[in-house]
Amino acid sequence: MAPRASTSRPTSPDPPHPPLQSEPPTRIPPPRKENPVTHRPTARLPLQAVLFDMDGTLVDTERLWWEAVEQVADGFGHALTGVDQPQVLGRPVEYTAAWLAGVTGASAGVIAAELHQQFADRVRTGIVPRPGARELLDALAREGVPTALVTASPRAVADTVLEALGAERFAVSVTADDTERTKPAPDPYLAACRALGVDPAACVAVEDTQTGVTSAESAGCAVLAVPSLAPIAPAAGRTVLGSLEEVSPARLRAMVAPGELRVMSWNLWYGGTKVDGYREKQLKVITETGADVVGLQETYGDSARELAEALGWYHHRAGDNLGIISRYPITARLGDPDVGFYGGTGVRIGLDGGRRVDVWSAHLDCAPYGPYEARFDGLPAAELIAHESGRLDRMREILRGIAASADASVPVVLVGDFNAPSHLDWPEVAWPVTKAAEEAGLRDSYREAHPDPVRDPGHTWSPVHTEHEDGSGRQEPQDRIDFVLHRGLAVVDSRTLVSGTPRAWPDVADNDWPSDHAAVVTVFAVPRGD
Repeated sequence: MAPRASTSRPTSPDPPHPPLQSEPPTRIPPPRKENPVTHRPTARLPLQAVLFDMDGTLVDTERLWWEAVEQVADGFGHALTGVDQPQVLGRPVEYTAAWLAGVTGASAGVIAAELHQQFADRVRTGIVPRPGARELLDALAREGVPTALVTASPRAVADTVLEALGAERFAVSVTADDTERTKPAPDPYLAACRALGVDPAACVAVEDTQTGVTSAESAGCAVLAVPSLAPIAPAAGRTVLGSLEEVSPARLRAMVAPGELRVMSWNLWYGGTKVDGYREKQLKVITETGADVVGLQETYGDSARELAEALGWYHHRAGDNLGIISRYPITARLGDPDVGFYGGTGVRIGLDGGRRVDVWSAHLDCAPYGPYEARFDGLPAAELIAHESGRLDRMREILRGIAASADASVPVVLVGDFNAPSHLDWPEVAWPVTKAAEEAGLRDSYREAHPDPVRDPGHTWSPVHTEHEDGSGRQEPQDRIDFVLHRGLAVVDSRTLVSGTPRAWPDVADNDWPSDHAAVVTVFAVPRGD
């Protein structure tokens, strides 16, 4: 963060913000000294369960459902076409009935009853297991992997299918009658995981429609998509295959045994120059964290290159303030290479096994600073939010850059010093910068790992600024303004990081910690390439 403008206004009451304002950042324990670079917490989870959709996945009822809807729709004067697929495939009866009612003007209740009857008649006489379905279920049983049936069909239909497939093959079954919301909401998969006593992140959901895929991914499961009638695009954390005949327990197990990526966000504070021996201290910090990728702010020139060369890593520099260093090869540079002091820059990194990750580093404007305006000036929430317009515009520009360079199959990480608090931390201020990132699909890794902002505030500003710089003696508001956000990854752990016991400004020259920010270090599980 650049030096912040002082204010001479009187101190006002604390803003609406969790207590523990002056608590120092949580310190991440260093790796064991005997192997400081490679020691990391494990992210490898055993395959705890496989959760199967029913219609179109295990049995060829998607065709039967389409035929049933087609006949009912035709009876009410509507001819189905491929355009209608999103309203039919993977949807519960009530959803499709309501949609048809809107199209035809008929009663949704009458249509739903007709759909139930037509589909049930077809299921009783026309169930055909999908190729490889029984064989995969038997292979999982031999290896002791529990399975569940998770369907948007009603219980009566599911029980008919279970009888045909062998109900003993499934430890749990969840139908549309068993949860308040069904697919595409995550509720059915979460209910199945609760019933089995398993972690969704250690489960593979097998689906054939985008509606089901959305449900399973929202629940946190890895997804194997085997499309039936409509195509499903590949994406981060998702494997798409043509048939269950291509699937084995080993392949499913590999989907929840991902690689690891440790990402660090660090504002170097004038490149580190406020502290003696800063470059050696920076290298020591990076080495001891075991970081794989570091998004840097306030590089003040060549810090990214010098750090990367000393580590034997790859680097990217954008302007005089932003950089990214990586132990893995940088395969593409993203965004404007001539970005100004504030802005964002990105790279695509090639990991082992053909996996790729986009990593962006951002630095947003330092003034006006919301916690000062809240603490010292007593501004209400609406004014605090209004004053974020400049940072919000810059964040939206960065998010547009991320979207423009995105590949749906490549996870994204956005790190940086946002110079703004999080809406997840302040219950009465909906800080718009982090909300904009969330609305773009980016999740806050620290809050995923530590959801309670009172118990785990995660402050990153500031380990050395304890009193405000204007000499008034007022306590500097402590807050979380540095972030590691992501899309398409699973969080294993996230911590803020400060080494040693830094002395307060201005007596910082001998500090072991060469910054005025705490760093953020997140360990991600990265889906395997397929």
